[in-house]
Amino acid sequence: MSATMGEVEDKAVDAAHAWPAEGLTRVPYWVYQDSGIYVREQSRIFRGPTWNFLCLESELRGPGDFKTSFVGEMPVVVTRDEHGELAAFENRCAHRGALLCLKERGNAKEIACVYHNWTYDLKGNLTAVAFRRGVRGKGGMPANVRPEAHAPRKLRVASFAGLVFGTLSAEAPPITDYLGPEIDARIRRVMKAPSRVLGVYSQMLHNNWKLYAENVRDTYHASLLHLFYTTFRISRLTQEGGVFLDSSGGNHVVEVHADPGTRDLEYERAGLRAATSDFRLADPSVIAGRDEFGDGIAIRILTVFPGFVMQQVQNSLAVRQIIPRGVEETELVWTYFGFADDDEATLRARIKQSNLVGPAGYVSMDDGAAVNFVQRGIAAAAEESSVVEMGGAAVASSRNTRATETSVRGFWQAYRRLMDL
Repeated sequence: MSATMGEVEDKAVDAAHAWPAEGLTRVPYWVYQDSGIYVREQSRIFRGPTWNFLCLESELRGPGDFKTSFVGEMPVVVTRDEHGELAAFENRCAHRGALLCLKERGNAKEIACVYHNWTYDLKGNLTAVAFRRGVRGKGGMPANVRPEAHAPRKLRVASFAGLVFGTLSAEAPPITDYLGPEIDARIRRVMKAPSRVLGVYSQMLHNNWKLYAENVRDTYHASLLHLFYTTFRISRLTQEGGVFLDSSGGNHVVEVHADPGTRDLEYERAGLRAATSDFRLADPSVIAGRDEFGDGIAIRILTVFPGFVMQQVQNSLAVRQIIPRGVEETELVWTYFGFADDDEATLRARIKQSNLVGPAGYVSMDDGAAVNFVQRGIAAAAEESSVVEMGGAAVASSRNTRATETSVRGFWQAYRRLMDL
């Protein structure tokens, strides 16, 4: 039996590269640069047995609402049909492959392709073909043609605590099993009530998508790179907190407890840039959070493999969707939200604190620059590797320190298993 094109491509990739013998403590730089790896990721990860975040359920409030999203590079449409049921399918016409939905969101009874007016219901079923029988008995499709056999691919959809996930794989486990108890409980903690969208941003990052996926799992950099965090004592490694992973390693959450206000001798001794700064905020209310969850946690960053991020930065809540756009391009979509029952003071605090994060946030604009610095720095170092040994070599929860890269190693553990690398 002859090999398929995909098998030939996989063998070519495997022949060209080998993972370092050290395992998860080394990450070869070719993994961020190789076009064959990028193609394999689309099929084995994003279209494989993983759950991909699609949207907040509150973005589809009523029957007929739809929203466009992505699973890796694959465009999808997420809908709520006339019965209120959620559905998702590929945003691709069965005829010539054109996008079905050109708007990011809206409401409709059916979806018609603008190119040739082939029409679909809200579950992605082909319902009508313009001039299928021709005009005045001439032209049209032969009677034995079944265009519905080429309909866009449908996704399994799971709504969990107000978050909508989708997968193309029958092998993906139920969403609660995929998340694991550590992640399950912490999502439910944040999603305590029906959500309300406050705003949406999108930014382009000039780097491979995995560099950002690593960045949000990298608990070591936050109080070193982000001077705003350190200067105003929002997040320092000396604050209480921990890192928690699911059994796969691919899903994680980091927690930082509120600063106790005592003198931080470790940062002062280390001579870090913002340890003894006398900078002050003209409007300190931008960082004046309240403990709305009652557990003293000021920051919580949570990820679900491969491309979902949930943030609680004081009272600023958001979900982020990582969308690969090429080997060295990534789109990051931020959706800020509160809750339907927020009072006016809470709503104002969420909006004001959203200035900490996002494409130009006082904190997170640093990340967009840093991951690009890596992509540029490794340009001529494909056969070299990064060193990921903070906290040792283990992939396990770290309940007493965030000076560790355990969740970065966890990402690569999940990644290598799916990619067979």
